[in-house]
Amino acid sequence: MTTSTTEVLVGGVVLAAAIAFGAYAITTTGFSMGGDGYPLTASFRSLEGVSVGSDVRLAGVKVGTVSEIALNPETYRADMSLTMERGVQVPDDSAILISSEGLLGGNFVEISPGGSMFFLEAGDEIVDTQGSVSLISLLLKYVGGGNN
Repeated sequence: MTTSTTEVLVGGVVLAAAIAFGAYAITTTGFSMGGDGYPLTASFRSLEGVSVGSDVRLAGVKVGTVSEIALNPETYRADMSLTMERGVQVPDDSAILISSEGLLGGNFVEISPGGSMFFLEAGDEIVDTQGSVSLISLLLKYVGGGNN
């Protein structure tokens, strides 16, 4: 069996393309290998459209990710854990809400900072929450004349 230099070169190009694609995928998705952030929690009435891995944004800048979502069987609310980047300090009177990127875009978690001089520590809970608003229910209210 003989190998030609053309086959070796094509194999090298394919391998280089695979490595470049992997590096591109890692950088665009924000994939990180370690827990280089601190955890916060929040409890919502509805987390419709948000899943594990969704962005957490502050002033439109990604500052964290949703790390866990679970239903609280006692309160019937959606408990969310999120991981914030280490350098980002969130005032302890901040609000957290579910926002939409547009009619066809996905939902993300938005932090609206408060004016407090004290900041949330690792493991603290953000108390002021606002769940997602269903576009379907808004359309039904509009079509139905607002009687719902």
